[in-house]
Amino acid sequence: MAPLGGRRAVTADQARRCAIAIMAKAPRVGEAKTRLVPALTAEAAARLSACFIRDTAENIAAAARFAPIDGYIAYSPPGSEAEFAPLLADGVRLLPSPLAGLAASLPAAAADLLAAGYGGVCLVNADSPNLPTERLAAAARILSSPGDRIVLGPAEDGGYYLIGLKRLHRRLFEDIAWSTSAVFAQTGERARELGLDPVVLDAWYDVDEIASLHRLRAELAGAAGHAPHTAAFLRELFGDGPGP
Repeated sequence: MAPLGGRRAVTADQARRCAIAIMAKAPRVGEAKTRLVPALTAEAAARLSACFIRDTAENIAAAARFAPIDGYIAYSPPGSEAEFAPLLADGVRLLPSPLAGLAASLPAAAADLLAAGYGGVCLVNADSPNLPTERLAAAARILSSPGDRIVLGPAEDGGYYLIGLKRLHRRLFEDIAWSTSAVFAQTGERARELGLDPVVLDAWYDVDEIASLHRLRAELAGAAGHAPHTAAFLRELFGDGPGP
């Protein structure tokens, strides 16, 4: 098992807890949120990515007040720990994610966390900084129920923003047309092949193009306190008010 960086020793109630991990790449200029370039500069896209990760980490920490959750950032590439250190929220730790591509990195992160003794694992994207906190808490509560089960949070573009599981079912990540509108449907098919009917949360949206960024900007303008780092950077970026 890969080391869980900075994680406390496994406790007696570990099996009753859910690990929620953000799948995140280092927010580097020229490598982060590239679909927003050239509408944004590469530098602005990288700063926005960092804000997304930090707000998502804080969202997990907030969800931990309502359900037994431990938060992680499953980060890549190896050796980028220092780039994520400023993005950690209270109680959220780093988990190395050395494998490239979702088909490999998602099951690898799930395997590490399940091997650490968690009773459930949720893997979430780093593209939905304003995801309602209750979605995370609800997923953890669903996974705390007896019996094997799978939770999916569908994204409006046909992918998913969250996948939760209690056992490592590698089939969930096989033969998936990643980065297409078929991901959610195909993952549901894989779950049913395993004899499991996934519990489906309400849909939400990813922010990976300029139209969804403006949607996020409008929604954060009317939702004080949610995704504060992203909201502050967007105000600075678009001249809506004072920067952070």
